Amino acid sequence: MLRYLSLTIILQVFISCSNNNSLYQPPNIVFINIDDMGWNDVSFMGSEYYETPNIDSLAENGMVFTQGYAAAANCAPSRASINTGKWTTRHQIYTVSNSDRGESKHRKLIPIKNTTTLDKKFTVIAQKLKESGYTTCHSGKWHLSENPLDYGFDVNIAGRHIGHPASFYHPYGKDNSPYKVNISSETGKYLTDVIMDETLSFLDKVDKPFFLHYTPYAVHTPIHKVDSLMKKYINKPAYKGQKNPNYATMIDNLDRNIGDLIKKLKEKNLFDNSIIIFTSDNGGYYGKITMQKPLRAGKGSYYEGGIRVPFLFHWKGKIKNGINNTSPISHLDIFPTIMDAIGDHSMDNEFDGNSILNSLINGTEVKERSLFWHFPIYLQGYNIEDNENRDSLFRTRPGSIIRKGDWKLHYYFEDNGIELYNLKKDVGEKNDLSNFETEKASELMGDLQSWWEKTNAPIPTELNPDFEL
Repeated sequence: MLRYLSLTIILQVFISCSNNNSLYQPPNIVFINIDDMGWNDVSFMGSEYYETPNIDSLAENGMVFTQGYAAAANCAPSRASINTGKWTTRHQIYTVSNSDRGESKHRKLIPIKNTTTLDKKFTVIAQKLKESGYTTCHSGKWHLSENPLDYGFDVNIAGRHIGHPASFYHPYGKDNSPYKVNISSETGKYLTDVIMDETLSFLDKVDKPFFLHYTPYAVHTPIHKVDSLMKKYINKPAYKGQKNPNYATMIDNLDRNIGDLIKKLKEKNLFDNSIIIFTSDNGGYYGKITMQKPLRAGKGSYYEGGIRVPFLFHWKGKIKNGINNTSPISHLDIFPTIMDAIGDHSMDNEFDGNSILNSLINGTEVKERSLFWHFPIYLQGYNIEDNENRDSLFRTRPGSIIRKGDWKLHYYFEDNGIELYNLKKDVGEKNDLSNFETEKASELMGDLQSWWEKTNAPIPTELNPDFEL
């Protein structure tokens, strides 16, 4: 029976004995969250266009979740849910800036007002780890307030409220945005490289267990090529719509930086005792930048292309490696999994996600549960003539989504519209079964309504007087 003991129990024994065992070291936590990277914008997820050997190595020696989901389809709400372990209905950050995106005449409802700064009443990952004696470092895009130091971080490298730089080349934007301090004045230095240089400097100085919240501004727009890598991609054959060499160099350069991070961890003898989590904050761009085929649509949409993301865990000697786990998991599971790994269960009743540590250790499927998304606002479309959204004007209109088992239901507040898909048979969400599988649609709709009540989800009902039929 001992072989079936969860690592949680083992860790609790270690921690309880730590006062008498100077050899015990809590695991370092390295969280890597890429900005706008699509589900298969990495070669370990099947791309034959992008080249990501360093990330692939983590995947090969870790556990990949092929049905990993972002907590939201765009940046700020996803990051708020990761750091709090809570549904968007709790922190009420639903988008970036205003919630009435798109032309007023096309919006039937007055959207719910958006929150743009994470309320300090919420406890975030860095705060809990700092309480447990960790040194905490934020590196890259923060997007939840003006200063991550107010949320439990000891070190801030380039994190502000800003969502993307004006340029990936110096000076990066007004007032050297996204920097205010520690600005590299080296002309021509690519922003992703600058941020990694300072991240490696942090690792050189750290002398106790650490939490690294590494969230680079890449591969968000602007799409600025890395000239030294263009030769690899300029004439490379396209793969399932992936054919943008400028974007490919950003991914390649990002992978090189992650390789530098891994190398530094190994040099400092930190790698073996580091939990490394790799994901993206939301789906990738649809269209001229990248594609997530066979998934439908992209960033900002609640079809699979907007919320399914690359997702892997690596912990040498602890996590079952070489496994592609097909269990649906969510960004909401990251915080509780980290807490479980360090033996801290003080917030177990506060999370909306679940720890998946036992599945990571034992190589088993994650216990089935429903996943929810709530977006009571509007997000305008990018390309009217070429998109896979419900309509051409918006990436999404106000609505909620539930995934339960193989089934996924979309509900829209403007017209009470429902779409129902069986993802096992139709991952591209092409065949709406709502008129055929009426019992299943009714079941999921009931579950969704119960979830609204449980989470006090704000529902937009006020009509917009500017709306034109």
